[in-house]
Amino acid sequence: MCGIIGYTGYRNALPVLLDALKRLEYRGYDSAGVSIVHNNKINIFKEVGEISNLEKNVPKIKGTLGIGHTRWATHGEVNKTNAHPHLSNNKKIAIIHNGIIDNYKSLREELTKKNYKMVSETDSEIFAHLVEDNYRGNLEQAVLRALKKIKGSYAFVVTCAEEENKIVVERKKSPIVIGLGEGENFVASDIPALLRYTDKVYYLDDEEVAVITNNAVTVMDLKGKEIKKEEHRVEWNLEDAQKAGYSHFMLKEIFEQPKTIHQTFLGRISELESSVDFGDFGIKNTELKPIEKITILACGTSFYAGLVGKYIIEKFALVPVSVEVSSEYNFLSAKPEETLIIAISQSGETADTLSALRRAKGMGCKTLAITNIAGSTISRISNGVIYNRSGIEIGVAATKTFTSQLIILFLFAIHLGIIKGNLGSDHARDLLQSIKHLPRVVQQILDKCDEIAVSSKYLEKAQSVFYIGRNINYPISLEGALKLKEISYIHAEGFAAGELKHGPFALLTKDTPVVAIAIKDDSYDKMLGNIGEIKARKSPVICIADEQDKDIEKYVDDVIRIPSISPEFSPIPTAVVCQLLAYYIADKKGRSIDKPRNLAKSVTVE
Repeated sequence: MCGIIGYTGYRNALPVLLDALKRLEYRGYDSAGVSIVHNNKINIFKEVGEISNLEKNVPKIKGTLGIGHTRWATHGEVNKTNAHPHLSNNKKIAIIHNGIIDNYKSLREELTKKNYKMVSETDSEIFAHLVEDNYRGNLEQAVLRALKKIKGSYAFVVTCAEEENKIVVERKKSPIVIGLGEGENFVASDIPALLRYTDKVYYLDDEEVAVITNNAVTVMDLKGKEIKKEEHRVEWNLEDAQKAGYSHFMLKEIFEQPKTIHQTFLGRISELESSVDFGDFGIKNTELKPIEKITILACGTSFYAGLVGKYIIEKFALVPVSVEVSSEYNFLSAKPEETLIIAISQSGETADTLSALRRAKGMGCKTLAITNIAGSTISRISNGVIYNRSGIEIGVAATKTFTSQLIILFLFAIHLGIIKGNLGSDHARDLLQSIKHLPRVVQQILDKCDEIAVSSKYLEKAQSVFYIGRNINYPISLEGALKLKEISYIHAEGFAAGELKHGPFALLTKDTPVVAIAIKDDSYDKMLGNIGEIKARKSPVICIADEQDKDIEKYVDDVIRIPSISPEFSPIPTAVVCQLLAYYIADKKGRSIDKPRNLAKSVTVE
């Protein structure tokens, strides 16, 4: 969850650390700090709040080796003392940490008995003292000995005042990427931190330790045995991580969706052959054909993408699908060899999803990952992987990665339907043609964003908002509500429209606006009935409707039109409308849209 950066090389380390931390701020912004090693001394500076606070107050210290951290608090309140880096009692060891030390209480008691003084309330500080306790003149050996006592998840980055050219890194269930340069090397929790300096990286795997100097990177296992790593090239560039004139990353990423949707299906559709080709994604067609059950594992926005996937896979492939919140997943299938697990994670590092995926894989299930990040943990531990190809997403609220997840699920449903003989070639061709039209459909919505901004007036002063949908747009009502609450801080709930009468009606008043998704499908007439029930309670209704629906104005207070499209693909444009609604409301309220309070982009702790 937290942001990590480390540098050793020929440059002054401080500007590198500050620049990288700004690019990692979406991972945590409760507090931030840096540590510079110079002249056998460790200098640490911390500030509460955003990176700009640290940048304004940190002195211009020299030193070519340093580490930095931006925090998302787990143990201990938000203050300077609990901010990272943490220093050992002898002031010779500095550490930063992402993760949770499960046994920190017992370790704290053990170290206290050895007269180590704890300064902070964090679990992370423990590791600085453990390394000091095990230091015998070699930092990596001290780290290896200290790790034997740790239970939990971690990405630790450690420096020592007596070894000015060395950073030691270790990882278990928390992401770490090592950037490779000429006469300099880097370590970070995510790729955007490195884009200004290098496009060559190593991905560290669980229970691997790296020793980084300015001229070399050595990776080993926990027993000290060296491991050869494969060098990867990063396809993103620095421009991808810039706002490009937009006021917020979220708005930029919303407007990138015509391009990212196109990139997601590019080269994967063959209308001539009425087929989908994911290339060598790790699972053969002969392995998919016997599949009799699919379970989708995901969290948050990815979970709602999975709910859409359930509708579409069951419709096109005729395979029953269950969708499970990763943190609540229990393996229930009696025939794991006939079960496919699809794990969806934008970052590929979502701790709950990784844990559930490992459990399912251990039971013998075939596993498929859908992720945006090449080289992420989920892509390495799954039998197969399909990449979003959405580019960097900086805004904490997922937008373009959500719609690209939907495109992949649509394509996979068609692919599986063809393999299992449940989808005819003519129908498949029509569906694939519809997918190819989606970038233009989304662009039409973006072209009238000013109208959506006007419609947002119905919601901006509300204390609570309902979103309702039916059929395949029920999950979009959940996603729309999530977008509104996470960036505007307005309480919002999504419901299957038919469920309002089973309790939520008690909350409806003239001050409770409802966003209704009313698409011309088999559920349309019932949706109109639900809207009538809402209007009888005098709640204002803002409706997302087909542009050819000429009657909807009779029933609602305001209408946001989407281009006419096959109902099964309507979640794409309706999701974009919901994103824009949430954005404009949050903007009018002056919220921190890219960095909403208490949230971080990638949840790497369970």
